Amino acid sequence: MADSRTRKVQKSDEEWRALLTPEQYRITREQGTERPFTGPFLDNKRHGTYRCVCCGRALFRSDTKFDSGCGWPSYFAPVDPEAIAECVDRSHFMVRTEIRCADCDAHLGHVFPDGPPPTGLRYCLNGTAMTFEED
Repeated sequence: MADSRTRKVQKSDEEWRALLTPEQYRITREQGTERPFTGPFLDNKRHGTYRCVCCGRALFRSDTKFDSGCGWPSYFAPVDPEAIAECVDRSHFMVRTEIRCADCDAHLGHVFPDGPPPTGLRYCLNGTAMTFEED
């Protein structure tokens, strides 16, 4: 049985650069972060699915989105736990849990243990790392 975290989508650096805008590339392939309160989807109230901008994997649903006040779109649970891969991020003199797309390894953001019920988690996403598919 294959590991659910096995990367299914692999592209060369040149292929990613051709597929993504410079800002999408910086965030997803170089572990960048958009400035708070500037990215897309922060105030999106439409019903639908948020997908990985790199590979299209479904990541989060609008019914799990909440206003955390942090400046980035926040969700309390992914569409499928296997859609998200976690790793330790020790950048910027902090220790955080980075979240990546399990299918293509795109940097999405971070998860924190200060979210609302029922999970108590806050998945804090770069809006630029996602697309939105309305229901």
